[in-house]
Amino acid sequence: MSRTPEENEKIVADGFADKAKKTLGRIPFSDEAAAAYYCATDPATPNRVRVTLMAALAYFVIPTDMVPDFIAGLGFTDDAAVFWAAWRSVAGHVTERHRARARSFLGRVDEQAPD
Repeated sequence: MSRTPEENEKIVADGFADKAKKTLGRIPFSDEAAAAYYCATDPATPNRVRVTLMAALAYFVIPTDMVPDFIAGLGFTDDAAVFWAAWRSVAGHVTERHRARARSFLGRVDEQAPD
């Protein structure tokens, strides 16, 4: 099912923070997902990058995707694959400011992200 960029933005706005907090420590891409969120919500980010990140983050937020998140050991594998494909295509647009905001959101204020 295809969603519009506006639908993806609403899904992410309504559910990203809760989903991210519930999955901390269970997914290997939580730092990057939080940085992607801040990049996608930054008005200075190019529109095509915002649309790409919002689509990947919306896929992560929705619990009933290709492999439902409640399936132990497999639930986030499809989310990770979708997210990493999007991340690799736009990671150059994620700034240190986005990463710093992500660290703060995740409670890792004192840590520095490698660039």
